[in-house]
Amino acid sequence: MGKGLLVVISGFSGSGKGTLMRELLKRYSNYSLSVSATTREPRNGEKNGKDYFFISREDFEQRIHDNKFIEYAAYCGNFYGTPKDYVLSQMGMGKDVILEIEIQGALKVKQKFPDTVLIFVTPPDTETIRNRLIKRGTETEEQIRSRLHRAAEESRWMDGYDYLVINDDLNKAVEQLHSLIDSQHRRTKWNMDFVKKIQDDLNEHYFKED
Repeated sequence: MGKGLLVVISGFSGSGKGTLMRELLKRYSNYSLSVSATTREPRNGEKNGKDYFFISREDFEQRIHDNKFIEYAAYCGNFYGTPKDYVLSQMGMGKDVILEIEIQGALKVKQKFPDTVLIFVTPPDTETIRNRLIKRGTETEEQIRSRLHRAAEESRWMDGYDYLVINDDLNKAVEQLHSLIDSQHRRTKWNMDFVKKIQDDLNEHYFKED
């Protein structure tokens, strides 16, 4: 079994990337979703260790000091970070590890791991972004404005991602996302053992010097 890929999924708040990830993992068994640590309070229905590791700011800062994160970033007044040990162990077992993180963290991961696949998830238009945030019902009007302001800033970095997934129809978005990730395994650089075997066999049996 080959080594798994590291895939970063980012997107505007309200893009539906969390729902997209859950559906992807439900349909396909070769993915592992890294659970991020955060200092923010859990939303209704969120479970510690499943949606996030909810920890104190003091604990988070200690983990930074101990180099326990692949990346970490501040977002809307809270910290978010990706635990290093879990990600590396899952990749070693051949799993494609998905990090659902913000742009700041995504770019840091790309710097450390250049082969990381960056995918940006967005709704079809800006009005959909606002409507989804309102429908979520977990934030005040001021917080929604803050997230929309943040989205305007984030949009400047969209062209730094390798691929774009427009999450309008969930089923189509899931299949498109899976297809994008799966195609990375067909890249020649990940299949050099196979390439060399074909080359050696052909050269041994069929190649003749003129």
